[in-house]
Amino acid sequence: MARILLFGKLAETAGWRERHLALPADIKTLSALRAYLADSHQEIGAASTRAAVNKRLVHGDDPVSDDDEVAFMPPMSGG
Repeated sequence: MARILLFGKLAETAGWRERHLALPADIKTLSALRAYLADSHQEIGAASTRAAVNKRLVHGDDPVSDDDEVAFMPPMSGG
């Protein structure tokens, strides 16, 4: 099962911080996982939401599997 983590405002909005999820067979990329999760949590599908797979920042169509830890983070700013 994939370990899905939400941080900051995403966790507050969704009402959970961590879930273990058996990925459906058609979910093989980060963008597919993002779309799947966005059905119930629209904020995860936002373009400004950052993602990391196995503690490495990734984008778009990076592969994901049931063995991965996938973290979604709200936009960051700083100075």
